[in-house]
Order: sequence, then structure tokens, then C-alpha cells
Amino acid sequence: MEKFELMALPYAPEALEPVISRETIAFHHGKHLAAYVNNLNGLLDGSGFEEATLEEIVCKATGGILNNAGQILNHELYFAQFTGQPTSSAPTGKLADAIVRDFGSFEAFKAEFQKKGATLFGSGWVWLSADADGKLVITQEVNAANPVQKGLKPLLTFDVWEHAYYLDYQNRRPDHLAALWQIINWEVIERRYA
Repeated sequence: MEKFELMALPYAPEALEPVISRETIAFHHGKHLAAYVNNLNGLLDGSGFEEATLEEIVCKATGGILNNAGQILNHELYFAQFTGQPTSSAPTGKLADAIVRDFGSFEAFKAEFQKKGATLFGSGWVWLSADADGKLVITQEVNAANPVQKGLKPLLTFDVWEHAYYLDYQNRRPDHLAALWQIINWEVIERRYA
């Protein structure tokens, strides 16, 4: 049996339309993420990481093992944060309070998050994370990097690799980033913060 398996989506492949098309989900989840899972499983034997968790691998590995494990961890957090039935358009409770405290307002946070996603050169991820004291930070992570490598707790991420949006938005990365807010499941993000 393989150590890592392709995560099941918590919604139907068409549930995120029109923000993310069924076709993009088929490629992004069914091909890209599946390849990272297969690649990592193929690299584990004799690596010393056979019993490690994804987070442990991401924090300690290098090269191909790190790249594939990082992409699995990133994509699992990414796909799990969406819903076809948004419960609210903004966070509530402690997370909402922390966003206002650390960014001034929810709108200011969204603007900074989208700007960091739009201005990340090349492929990577923009993240909202919490430090050990609960302070929120936005980071740009290149390629397969994840905020756990910096001792942060990842909460929310937008994938800015072209495969995440090119079928639906072509070269319009900012339009893609602006649309993603419509499908965020804030209950998931709030649980990660708690």
C-alpha cells in the first residue's frame, strides 16, 4: 500500500463553478496533485522519511522529496478550504478580530492578500498564517514552499501556479485571485486558526 493517497475532494468537481471550472479541477486535482502523490510515494523507499508526516517531510527534506511533499501539503490545504455552498462571505469570531487587529479591516486584508498573490513572480503560493502568538501574517512562498518551514501555522492559501487558473482565466491572475473569495469556507479557516 502507498503511504500517501490522493485526497478526496469535499465537494463535487463542478461545485466551485464558475470560479473554478470542473475542467480545471480535473487537471489540478486529478492530474497535478495525483502526480505529486505518485512521485512522493516513488521517492520514499530508503529516504529516511518512510514513517514521516507530510509536515515533517516539508520541514526536513530537500530536492524532489521536498518539492512533491510540499505540493501535496499545499494542495490539501488549498482544496479543503473551498465550498460550493459558502456559509458566509467573511470570517467571524477570533479570526475576524485578529484580521482587524493585524490588517485594519477585512477589506484591507483582502487587498493586501490579492496584491501579494498578483505580484509573486513565477510559480508559488500566497498564504495567511498565524505565528506562535496568534499574530496573522501574509507570506509569498515560491514553488512548493509552505509557511510551516518558518514556524507558522498555515490558514488560507491561494495557488498562483498557472495550472491553478490558466484554463479559466488565461493570463488574468488578479481576476482569479479576486474571484476565489466567493468560494472560501471560512469555517475551515476559523478551525485552523483555533
